[in-house]
Amino acid sequence: MRILTLDTVPMHAWRYLNAAPRGGTETQLLPLLRGTVDTLPEGVEALLVTADLQGVAPHPRQEGAVALLGEVLADALALLGEEDTLPPSEHIGVVLAGDLYSAPGANVRGASGDVRSVWRAFAEHFRWVVGVAGNHDTFGSPREQARFQQQPGLHLLDGGTIDLEGLRVGGVGSIMGRGDKQGRREEPDQLRLLEDALSHSPDMLVLHQGPDVPGTRLRGSTAIRLALPEREAPLVVCGHAHWETPLATLPGGAQVLNVDSRVVLLQRSA
Repeated sequence: MRILTLDTVPMHAWRYLNAAPRGGTETQLLPLLRGTVDTLPEGVEALLVTADLQGVAPHPRQEGAVALLGEVLADALALLGEEDTLPPSEHIGVVLAGDLYSAPGANVRGASGDVRSVWRAFAEHFRWVVGVAGNHDTFGSPREQARFQQQPGLHLLDGGTIDLEGLRVGGVGSIMGRGDKQGRREEPDQLRLLEDALSHSPDMLVLHQGPDVPGTRLRGSTAIRLALPEREAPLVVCGHAHWETPLATLPGGAQVLNVDSRVVLLQRSA
């Protein structure tokens, strides 16, 4: 899969509260960008791709309350489908690249917590949901996570690959670091999982921590970049480190779509 075009001007945006760098909260905009790809499975009209939804927004059904940004976003995107701004939600697949939690007051940077409600909100409206865990995401106890992963339409990947109607998606969650810390793995373990996912030749590779781009300010992991194939590379989707430019091409030819704090709608080119 390759991205052919990606708009620079958002087609829509939502206000939300996020933890400010120096304490407290601040209001930010979550943009929705439209792009085109060369192929999608039959019956799938679009993919919605996003990550790092670390904020809260007004709850759509409880006046005066707030909810995780991802929960609110799922409802808002489904509504755009009902208004014909987007394709119908039953014809859209969702790709989540991690870090979907926020402290309830959106006043703590790097808070970690349970994101099952966000995944379920997207699954309630859309065709299927696939993705990975970020370093700030939890899914309940081990037993609860196992039960969660058995639910129809939810596909949480970590070193594996799944075929979704002809679209082969691989994924690796977490980031590299000290293995005794939340959401981190030692580099050899992370690269081993990446190798496992790539061994099945996915069309799309979903990571939380993505590769760096040489000669730019687009931050990421050099080790991950060097592990990616130079020929027939998958479309890499990632988050974790925000890029001002969402799409880049690595020296070997792989495309990298960074969806940290943004949403991208990918439709088949006409």
